[in-house]
Amino acid sequence: MNLLKGGRIVAEVNEENDPNRTDVGDFLKVFACTAVMLQTVLGFALDVGPSTAQQSWIIGWYNAVKFTAPAFIFGILYTTVRTTSLRTLHGDYLPYLQTQWTALFTPTIWWTLAYLVLMPSLQQRERFDGLVSFNWQFVNGNAAPHLWYNTMMLQFIILMPLFVGLTRWLTGHSGRGVAVSLITLVGYVWWVAIYDVEVFNGPRANDWYLLDRVFISFILYAIAGILLWVFRDQLIPLLTRWWWIAAVTLIWSWWRNNVELKSFNVGLTFANAPYLKPAGVVYALSAIVLIIALALWLIKRQSQLLPTVHFLAVYAYRAFLGNVFWMNLLWQGERLFGWQSNNALGARVAVTYVLGWAIAFGFAIEGHRLETWIKAGAERIYLKVEQSKA
Repeated sequence: MNLLKGGRIVAEVNEENDPNRTDVGDFLKVFACTAVMLQTVLGFALDVGPSTAQQSWIIGWYNAVKFTAPAFIFGILYTTVRTTSLRTLHGDYLPYLQTQWTALFTPTIWWTLAYLVLMPSLQQRERFDGLVSFNWQFVNGNAAPHLWYNTMMLQFIILMPLFVGLTRWLTGHSGRGVAVSLITLVGYVWWVAIYDVEVFNGPRANDWYLLDRVFISFILYAIAGILLWVFRDQLIPLLTRWWWIAAVTLIWSWWRNNVELKSFNVGLTFANAPYLKPAGVVYALSAIVLIIALALWLIKRQSQLLPTVHFLAVYAYRAFLGNVFWMNLLWQGERLFGWQSNNALGARVAVTYVLGWAIAFGFAIEGHRLETWIKAGAERIYLKVEQSKA
């Protein structure tokens, strides 16, 4: 899978700053969204009292897809800095936020409200019992199992001018790139060590549990996405030549994560498999490298899959927001047909996952089209009213 020879960059790979061109960020978003939906169903499977043998494959599959949040952050930063033409957002920040408000913040608000009102049993840690606790659950990501990610990711969107500025500062200066890489790596190792000792089953577990949804906890993947774009001429040939090292590392870290998750004597819980642990970080980075290598291979060959991947990437975030809602409906609905024990659990997981993925993306696509149609209709009515006044 040696895609590029020497320092030559294939023209098809992220050429120019065309936002409509399929890039590695699109692949990362689609892979992340698809994988995180399996995490959702496996979480439901854990609640039916799986046998020891079933727990083993649940652990294996869960750790296999435990790269989703890092991959999404990497993809978002890579695509964003690629399509900004290396301009800072000074003067463009308000229009940028207005665009992101429609694309990200508005669906986040509506889906969070839907979970709190229609499926309050999905809340994490505690349930709201008044207006103050309702608002707290709304903003801290505890409204549903997956919404912690939104609380973290939207911080990157708000802070995007800093990352765009960093991109411009790094461009053309490889020495700065090395310095930023080292500082980020050392700082992140320190951050993970703090979390591992103080928070993860440590003395600050209850007080600092929100630490994993602070943007700093995923800053490594954001900086890595920026570095890959800025220094693509140097990094892509290395990545595509030595991808097999990432594959070996992936297998080792996956095995290590399985051993660690099985080592706890308090019963199987995914709370014991956080992203902020050494083996988890190594696995996430390895998975990201392999997805990028696959993406570059397909882009180089102008695969017919590219338009589909780009299309799905546009709706990945909206599909992610709604996936737990649809998966929960399916999972609970299956109980009405007598599918509620742990018998044939693997088949139940597979059916729920496939149907849930299709519904989540289908609703995201059609819902966005309906929203666009309503907005267009409202604008036409507004223009006609204004013309009649004139």
